[in-house]
Amino acid sequence: MKEILYLAVPKPETMNKVISTFICLLFLLPGACKQEKASDDNVIIGKIDKIHSKILDEERTIWVYVPKGNPLGAEQKFPVVYLLDGEAHFYSVMGMIQQLSEVNGNMIVPQMILVGITNTNRTRDLTPTHVESYAQLDSAFLKPSGGGEVFTSFLEKELIPYVDSVYPVLPYRTLIGHSFGGLMVMNTLINHTDLFNAYIAIDPSMWWDDKKLLEQSADVLGKKDFKGKTLCLAVANTMAQGMDTSAVLSDTTKGTEHIRAALVMGRYLEKNTKNNLKHSFKYYNDDSHGSVPLIAEYDAFRYIFSFYRPDIDFARMEDTTYMIDSALNRYSEVLTENFGFPFPAPESFINMLAYNYMSIKMYDMAFKLFDMNIRNYPQSPNVYDSMGELLMNKGDTTGAIRNYEKSLELSPGNTNAKQMIAKMKE
Repeated sequence: MKEILYLAVPKPETMNKVISTFICLLFLLPGACKQEKASDDNVIIGKIDKIHSKILDEERTIWVYVPKGNPLGAEQKFPVVYLLDGEAHFYSVMGMIQQLSEVNGNMIVPQMILVGITNTNRTRDLTPTHVESYAQLDSAFLKPSGGGEVFTSFLEKELIPYVDSVYPVLPYRTLIGHSFGGLMVMNTLINHTDLFNAYIAIDPSMWWDDKKLLEQSADVLGKKDFKGKTLCLAVANTMAQGMDTSAVLSDTTKGTEHIRAALVMGRYLEKNTKNNLKHSFKYYNDDSHGSVPLIAEYDAFRYIFSFYRPDIDFARMEDTTYMIDSALNRYSEVLTENFGFPFPAPESFINMLAYNYMSIKMYDMAFKLFDMNIRNYPQSPNVYDSMGELLMNKGDTTGAIRNYEKSLELSPGNTNAKQMIAKMKE
């Protein structure tokens, strides 16, 4: 089944050879991007789920977005993004993931599940150590602080296992946090490194508790092996007018403590180049503490998943050996290497390429690609539906019916397969 619209432009001198460059119009078919709608016509972008935590002794609410995946309903599995302060950032991060992973055929990042963790007691959960007093913060605000390690235990022993058991997840996890949330992201990376694969710390409060975590980070970053881990650190401009990043580092006033500590954290990252931590550190001069999350998350996603977009020379599309061996097989190897587990080329991407070849009657190449999808995604009804269409176009009615029937077996609601089988049996 076609998941996208495409346009193949042949060379002027021949209609029988594959084009030197494919111009693909990657617009999803109508309905593919629609979010589920409730009966009252509200647009639903996710679900509210709850989990009772014995560790925290309370009910915790999470907001969950799961990509639509295959239009025929096959279960796909996805990496997971865990988002602190979920009620504040869920909408924007969810939209960003969808935009970068599927809208207009984008493959900047993979489709991913988003788990927004809403707060009950933010100061308690997002601070790793207890502080009795600090500057102008009142004692009532500080009193519950220091529950970060208990909260981390909740993540590790209750929330992540729950999400793994209920939702279609792959074992690649990203943690995002802003401000106190960024502090918790850094604490998790330093003290619970293997809990997540990628970490996004946005303008983190590294000043907390007389920079205790900052000092610990300086030591750990110089000794620990962070192979397979990625960190994106973003710092906003919270300086007074007239100051720059050089001047602020030598300042000693409380007003610059936040940005000073975060900038020093960035220096520690740049200094320790032998710990195998893949990292980016970016200062956003034009963004405040409140505005920086959106652009920082966008940049972080692009950095973390820089390997995900296929590195293929589409001018060599007619070279089928190159496309299969040097391009697509290598692409799968790159994905597997970076994710850390077998990760074949995405089904929708291979499906798109196969339809392009089919449109110019390069049926052998289309067959190889559709067959690749069948081998990689044997439980997807769409791969058999697509192969059925190819074989029908080639005149192989028996083979086409067999594949459409397999698609129907996996997805009984596939009306396209029913119609094609009926048509061929007339």
